Amino acid sequence: MANIRPFRGFRPRPDLAARVASPPYDVVSSQEAREMARGNPYSFLHVGKPEIDLDPAIPLTDDRVYAKGRENLTAMVRDGVLVRDPTPSLYVYQQRMGDHVQAGVVGACSVREYEAGLIKRHEHTRPDKEDDRTRHVTETNANAEPVFLTYRADPAIDAVVDRVRARPPACDIVTDDGFGHTVWVVDDARDIEELHALFARVPALYIADGHHRTAAAIRHGQAARARNPAPRGDEPYESFLAVVFPHDQLRILDYNRVVRDLNGLAPETFVQRISERFVVTPASSPRPDRPRTFRMFLGGRWHAIEVHPSRVPAGDPVKALDVSLLQDHLLEPVLGIRDPRTDKRIDFVGGIRGTQELERRCRQGWAVAFALYPTSLDQLLAVADAGRVMPPKSTWFEPKLRSGLIVRLLDE
Repeated sequence: MANIRPFRGFRPRPDLAARVASPPYDVVSSQEAREMARGNPYSFLHVGKPEIDLDPAIPLTDDRVYAKGRENLTAMVRDGVLVRDPTPSLYVYQQRMGDHVQAGVVGACSVREYEAGLIKRHEHTRPDKEDDRTRHVTETNANAEPVFLTYRADPAIDAVVDRVRARPPACDIVTDDGFGHTVWVVDDARDIEELHALFARVPALYIADGHHRTAAAIRHGQAARARNPAPRGDEPYESFLAVVFPHDQLRILDYNRVVRDLNGLAPETFVQRISERFVVTPASSPRPDRPRTFRMFLGGRWHAIEVHPSRVPAGDPVKALDVSLLQDHLLEPVLGIRDPRTDKRIDFVGGIRGTQELERRCRQGWAVAFALYPTSLDQLLAVADAGRVMPPKSTWFEPKLRSGLIVRLLDE
């Protein structure tokens, strides 16, 4: 079952919502965040990335950074920038990106269900990033930014969400990137009970984006539970803020690769080496049009490369991923990139930046770029159901959730 609970959320004052809404902490650098928040004291980046209000020389893990985040969130509440809803509620959060629309339910999801394997992951996390977000949750005593979850779509849940979306929204903004973000408050007891009952029959939730935020919420909850001599089981730390979308509404973009050098090979030799495992031909377009095919930008030209069918393992949901095929049959054996998590010779470019970004990187001095066909939602669910994890940088979800539109303090 999926236990999704209502809570008394904090939301921006309507006239400030567009100025509060900000990108998630992990999709912009500190310098980018400073520039985006310059002249905007209401930006939620002051909470998610509080280092922007301190001397850039201060380390990101300095105590002063987390204290500043707490101070900034407290000030937003005190000054009425964020206002708490009077009753425990669920929320519907809709995003619009061009013709693409997705709508999810916002609620408090269960730490214990994650521990029981009912909220499934598909990525490894880095301890340093876990430590950072755990400190952030603990110091602010808040789920400042939601986790992005998905589930196998249920038409009955869709019907309730559509019914809510037929009402006037509480917040409707368009951000600087042209994407629309709309929020409805679900405070009617019958709607809440119906959604709670419908999600109770959903067998599992899946982390789509936000593995480090999830891990931080779990660690915070477990630590708080260990300090409580008489826990009830429904304490605020036993749940975390999430937006839960049906899987058939989500959109995964390609997550592409650029490599600094050809591992000492001349371009002609490099092409010969990869031809042992791939069919290499001139490309008519920079984007692959089907799985198990790639585009390679080398020497100012695009090439199509298709993996030999004999190289595709049967029955292994991880090894059959396009990101795995590229890693196992080209990046490691030919270019010598054994661990893409730590190798500084490789970088990753989200599909939202387009293949033009790959060409730009190569003009700047990177040796070769690879455009991949996007991982599918079905592949993600299959990997998570198998208890496996994907290689790093396998999925790029777009649009990203905006931070600051719904915030949950852990003081209820």
